[in-house]
Amino acid sequence: MLKQSLIIIVVCLFSSSVFSQAGLLNASTVDQIGKKSVQQKAADGEGPIPYGFVNDRDIMWSKVVWEFIDLNQKINLPYYYPIDTTNTDRNRKSLFDTLLKGVRKNRIKNVYSDSFFNSKMTEADINSRLVNVREENGYTDTFRVQAREIGGYMIKGMWYFDKRQGELKYRLLALAPMGNDVQTLGVSEIEDKNLYELFWVFYPETRALLHHTKVFNPGNALQRTSFDEMLNARRFNSVIVREENIYDNRAIEDYIKGNSLRQLLEANKIKESIRNKEMDMWNY
Repeated sequence: MLKQSLIIIVVCLFSSSVFSQAGLLNASTVDQIGKKSVQQKAADGEGPIPYGFVNDRDIMWSKVVWEFIDLNQKINLPYYYPIDTTNTDRNRKSLFDTLLKGVRKNRIKNVYSDSFFNSKMTEADINSRLVNVREENGYTDTFRVQAREIGGYMIKGMWYFDKRQGELKYRLLALAPMGNDVQTLGVSEIEDKNLYELFWVFYPETRALLHHTKVFNPGNALQRTSFDEMLNARRFNSVIVREENIYDNRAIEDYIKGNSLRQLLEANKIKESIRNKEMDMWNY
């Protein structure tokens, strides 16, 4: 009888501890009922893979650079096409059409006029850079900046050395389409081949939109990727045009004027200095 009583007591204590632990687990997950976490959404393919947490104390060195992605280069063509969306799959869009659609439908809530996010652009400000209505001889013509007028993209990102993982990493911060001046479209007397920043977006806010926009894969049409995956993997060719510096973050063309070759050599010099920074961290 004594042994049976002891066995009953032990079973009761074990059962109560299990139920209490189950109660604690349920209480800790109440806020997750009816919704998925960011990690679960990424695992289910519903959202982009979240960035890992980085503590400021783990960053030993960093440098912010501005780069230009030239859409005339073959490796960058996936960001340019398709320019005619009437004869293609409705799920396929160029990067510019994706960004513009996100702005028009308020999926991208904040649009800026500069890469430092100092000045927000209103809908009227955006239209002034993308739409031009001209009246001539009693006729009204509307000119719009479309995907075919986009010649490249300006990106702003930060290279940093993570001492916890011991490697050099990159984080994309901002993105801006570069296009022709809408005021010169259709004007034969003016030939302006320069590209201008149309608007800037904070890249982390656009990741969800770019994740759901698939990009055609010429190697395997079945395995498509997204703009978010391509940009984070740096699957493009770019040239550094500016780095943060003591001289008000001046661009390369501001101190090397009229010599494209020397500007390109200076850009490669900056790129090599960033690349060598990871090796320098391991030298004593």
